[in-house]
Amino acid sequence: MGKEFEITYVFTLFQKLLSALGTTMFIVVASILLGIVVGFFIALPRLYQIPVLRHFSQVFVSFFRGTPVLIQLFLIYYGLPEVLKLFSLDVSKAPVLLFVIFTYALHSGAFISEAIRSAVTAVDRGQVEAAYAIGMNGYQAFTRIVLPQALAISIPVLANIVIANLKDTSLAFSLGVIELTGKAQTLVTATQHFIETYIALAGIYLLISVGLEKVFNKMERRLLSHEKRVTPESMERGSSKLITSYKGFVTRLKLGKGGSGV
Repeated sequence: MGKEFEITYVFTLFQKLLSALGTTMFIVVASILLGIVVGFFIALPRLYQIPVLRHFSQVFVSFFRGTPVLIQLFLIYYGLPEVLKLFSLDVSKAPVLLFVIFTYALHSGAFISEAIRSAVTAVDRGQVEAAYAIGMNGYQAFTRIVLPQALAISIPVLANIVIANLKDTSLAFSLGVIELTGKAQTLVTATQHFIETYIALAGIYLLISVGLEKVFNKMERRLLSHEKRVTPESMERGSSKLITSYKGFVTRLKLGKGGSGV
């Protein structure tokens, strides 16, 4: 059993845990950036129905979404060097952090690819056809019409993926990476203050998650700022304008026929 609970240790250990925050955030940022690239290329075959690559994409997504991150870490860390040896590539001396980032990038990429696919297909096809009708090519239609709307649609899902990735980094300690959870384990061993350490650790994860949520909410509002919010008042004003316009149209129609307007 650990030592008796002391609230002051929570604040002391909180400060000590911050020394490992940089490693955790580096894993999150690097893996998400790589994951976006992976997700984009995994989503393309399913969006454009490319025969062989579409099946590979489905298998990739199913594997990384259907297996635990911990198992993926072990498979890539221990298995990838053995596979690469068949091609005369020795990566056994590569830093463990690279394997961790690579694993989380593939894991995040599987989820991001589904977010991209669903967001793109959610954009009305008629808008793309209208873009072609006014002379835009495929690239212009995608970057100017589809991408901005798809990005706004995918922001909530991307926020969930980033926050989930942040929490999953706690498993990197199983390979010896000293991130937040790894640092907490060493502090527990050194101080024997179990509860205080994990309260401080939970507080750090919570603060980062809340901060990320606020950032993504702000991004979503900014991307959706072009959409007008429909309220009962605006609908009522719109209806009044419509009725007034209709009455004016009828009056002009009667006068146009040579009548007196009676």
